[in-house]
Amino acid sequence: MKTPLLALAALSLATAAHATKPTPSLDEQADQALAGDGWAWDFVEGITTEVGPRQAGTEAEARGREWAMRWLKAHGFANVADEPYDMPTWVRGEERAWVIAPFAQPMHITALGNSASTGAEGIEAEVIYFPSYADLAAAPAGSLAGKIAFISHDMRPTQDGSSYGFAGPARWTGPSLAATNGAIATVIRSIGTENHRTPHTGGTNFAEGVDPIPAGAISNPDADNLERIFARADGKPVRMRLVLTPQNLGTTKSGNVVGEIVGRDPSLPPVLVACHLDSWDLGTGAIDDGAGCGIVAAAALHVQRTGQPLRTVRVLFAGAEETGLWGSKAYAAAHRDEPIGVGLESDFGADRIWRFDSNFSTANSELHGRIARAVARFGVATSNNVANGGADIEIARVQQTAIIDLKQDGTRYFDLHHTPDDTLDKIDPVQLRQNVAVWTQVVGILANEAEPIKPAPIRPDAPPVMHQ
Repeated sequence: MKTPLLALAALSLATAAHATKPTPSLDEQADQALAGDGWAWDFVEGITTEVGPRQAGTEAEARGREWAMRWLKAHGFANVADEPYDMPTWVRGEERAWVIAPFAQPMHITALGNSASTGAEGIEAEVIYFPSYADLAAAPAGSLAGKIAFISHDMRPTQDGSSYGFAGPARWTGPSLAATNGAIATVIRSIGTENHRTPHTGGTNFAEGVDPIPAGAISNPDADNLERIFARADGKPVRMRLVLTPQNLGTTKSGNVVGEIVGRDPSLPPVLVACHLDSWDLGTGAIDDGAGCGIVAAAALHVQRTGQPLRTVRVLFAGAEETGLWGSKAYAAAHRDEPIGVGLESDFGADRIWRFDSNFSTANSELHGRIARAVARFGVATSNNVANGGADIEIARVQQTAIIDLKQDGTRYFDLHHTPDDTLDKIDPVQLRQNVAVWTQVVGILANEAEPIKPAPIRPDAPPVMHQ
């Protein structure tokens, strides 16, 4: 049977219309991201479901890299690779704590990364209470010999996460400081802002020449209770028993996963968008930092949909961030002589972006202003704060290049950070999409910037934004 001429004409017009469908503009593609493409969600849902927690240097982290590489290849990224490096690896073991006297009861505890082991038999000793890190620092020399130090503090929720800088030293260096004063173990109040009975893990570091001691974090409700015990002890010693049996596995392999949306002009330094693929082992690494990897990868795909960008967009899924920024350092060393144009990182959960900072607001005010105007419609304010960049873009600081910080709302981040509650259900899909839309807008502008992105000089002592 012959096809009617009118039907052929209609088919021809439809085919022509499809063939000439215009490439979406960057604004349109960012709007599409806001409406919901599903790429970021697909990534974080997939890796938390099919891999789960991805502790640095372990078999689980290796499976995470394999999964991420398959995902990038399936979505059309080029030059996908796993760049290996060696690192020391620590894993947790048994974790128990009890107050023995004067009011016997169990406490919920988790070991801090790099903690020494008590041995399977555990240790028991008097606890000395320090309301703050400053109080510990002021303790007389030798006053903790044979004792357990308990370090408390009062971390409050903040939008910008600034309270982490106040509370963090109790974990980062508190156990080392206590060890230099003779302590045989350290217990800290969890570095967190919620009141769940879920202790927060995270790394601690012992100074050169200081032998590691057992170190753990108790949940905030348990820390409250321990403070009340001290208040009611009437001068009697408070004694605690600890069993923490982590192990150092020695040197193992980790790696960085990379992939690219290849640009039209290979002479222009690429836009580097980063996150970290590893996670602590208590949760499934959804907000820290599976969401960040989903956000940066989705943004790169949205930029590609607007046509091949001028500059290459390189995605870096850094490994082993949580235990010492090993992946970021390895990437910086391996690619030191390969200039990047600008670096950005997503590693502060999945809640909405509220502020845009750069380190070129004065050196390249036109570009800074153009980006600020583009993201204002998503509720993002600009500032003259100088961006220092996240932990996973060490190469940007090494190369003294342009950096952008897209500040996420951290009000509830430290409710979940490094806890068993870091799971997929805590991600708000609407706020996740806002992240992708903002990132799409920013990365699209940067990837099509023909002129050098001139930063102001980066202070060599400027610390990275990090949430280890």
